[in-house]
Amino acid sequence: MKIQNRLPLLIGGIFFFSLIYCTAQKPDSNKKLIWSDEFNGKGLPDASKWNYDVGGGGYGNQEAQYYTKDRLENARMENGNLLIEARKENWEKNKYTSARLLTKGKFSFQYGTIEVRAKLPKGRGTWPAIWMMSEDMKKWPDDGELDIMEHVGFNPGYIHASIHTKKYNHIQGTQKTDTLVVSDASDQFHVYKADWTPEKIDVYIDDKKFFTYENKEKTYEAWPFDQPYFIILNLAVGGFWGGEEGIDDSIFPQKYYIDYVRVYQNK
Repeated sequence: MKIQNRLPLLIGGIFFFSLIYCTAQKPDSNKKLIWSDEFNGKGLPDASKWNYDVGGGGYGNQEAQYYTKDRLENARMENGNLLIEARKENWEKNKYTSARLLTKGKFSFQYGTIEVRAKLPKGRGTWPAIWMMSEDMKKWPDDGELDIMEHVGFNPGYIHASIHTKKYNHIQGTQKTDTLVVSDASDQFHVYKADWTPEKIDVYIDDKKFFTYENKEKTYEAWPFDQPYFIILNLAVGGFWGGEEGIDDSIFPQKYYIDYVRVYQNK
């Protein structure tokens, strides 16, 4: 999500998928839970687990929000969920506020399974994401990016998963991506999951796999995913992609609900 200027479905196919109800999944007995946040507290997110990106200026995507820190209006634990809330309000020369939480400097991992159970915001101009980047990021996209979930509000229900590397990225029109349509993504919780091994990355929604990227070329330009990565949760407003069809100010505030984040490795 670091820099996006792409139309959905440039590469890959579309899968259609819908569930009326989606319950929380049971932990996998074959895997060891190595890190999690269940968001069972109240107030600000756990500072021992999460840092914030702070500021405006578009974040390379011409995003319209200002990301705040330690502000309950934009990020808080409530009723067993993390809520990231985008609000229509003037803040530091920006017209919207929101939050971007990340585990950089607090937790990263190399290979394993990450599961995030979430319910997405809705409306034109929203752009929530679950993604990962290298703990030792020096240059984008050379050091890699894994987008487990992106959803742009003007195209409701279309969930995108992608990777970006030096060789495969949207700037060159070579990015690897696929899409799954989940019609109730903004009304029900779903589990967004990535399985990451030295051989490949698979992305799922509720155990339905819809994206695979394989380590076929064995080069850093194609596969920088052999180093620790950290987790990012954010709700952008507008931007090259999220704001492609404008921002509907009547929808705010919008809430992005995260029930849990869990990371496993094989026993």
